[in-house]
Amino acid sequence: MSLTVKSLRALRCLWRGWRCLSSRGGAMNVFDRSMKRRQKQWASSLLDSDKYDYLRDEVGSRLADRAYDVSRTFPLALDVGCGRSHIAEHLSKDIVERLFLTDISDSSLRNRKKCEMPTQCVLADEEFLPFKENTFDLVLSSLSLHWINDLPGALRQIHQVLKPDCVFIGAMVGGETLYELRCSLQLAELEREGGFAPHISPYTAVTDLGNLLGQAGFKMLTVDIDEVQVHYPGMLEVMSDLQGMGESNCAWNRKSLLHRDTILAAAAIYKEMYGNEDGSVPATFQILYMIGWKPHESQAKPAKRGSANVSFADLSKISKLQTDHQKTNEKP
Repeated sequence: MSLTVKSLRALRCLWRGWRCLSSRGGAMNVFDRSMKRRQKQWASSLLDSDKYDYLRDEVGSRLADRAYDVSRTFPLALDVGCGRSHIAEHLSKDIVERLFLTDISDSSLRNRKKCEMPTQCVLADEEFLPFKENTFDLVLSSLSLHWINDLPGALRQIHQVLKPDCVFIGAMVGGETLYELRCSLQLAELEREGGFAPHISPYTAVTDLGNLLGQAGFKMLTVDIDEVQVHYPGMLEVMSDLQGMGESNCAWNRKSLLHRDTILAAAAIYKEMYGNEDGSVPATFQILYMIGWKPHESQAKPAKRGSANVSFADLSKISKLQTDHQKTNEKP
């Protein structure tokens, strides 16, 4: 039986869809993890790999600041998906006494940056942490969790390896990241090819992150958003730097080929819609920061429902009471 080209394309789409919907313990299989490993291996082996570290270094610095805010010394810490160790260089041995570094790329671990505290490298996937329960006083992760297929499972494992009353501090890119590039590519493909395929990987929405942390068992949660905007000469430079960072799309349903005329059209749309007066174009990275604590009986607990002895309705009377009190004091 002969198959037409359209039939072959349909079968290929069905196969890709099956792989995306296939589960591993109920987890969505969205990303090709072996492809992401190869991308990171290639990026970390570049002779000029340092020039692509600007975003990771900036986010690593901001994440380290949050570790300093805890005002505690951590005897043993873990960096999940460390890359070339972009957090450790911003930490001192007064805060972290010893640090474990894990990543799926051995090249990234070999080419890691220097830091003050003693470190130990472990080649491990973020989805399968090879550590015992209640091992670490602090777990960190910067810009790696957005490539995880089973994010709820990864957060549960992080919760498991933490000691009670210890903290997880993480950062990952959010759903509005690279919206300029996404829109430009979609509009160009619609114009030139009559349809569009996903070129930017799907990211986690900030509205979901708190629920995921809570489901994993974390308490006293903090989630906040930051935006880092980088300016480039044009869209092609944006795509080149993403490749140098090891941040190219690795979703199973990614389109393997982008036509030259579509790229040129997308670059023109990018500059027309988002370009600056000086000719440069912005690329926005939405960063989601998260802090969660592993529960312990010594931690503060919320009061029981109905135990309050002051009504919210009485709060409106405070300003009136203050005014009356001032008037009383002003009387001779």
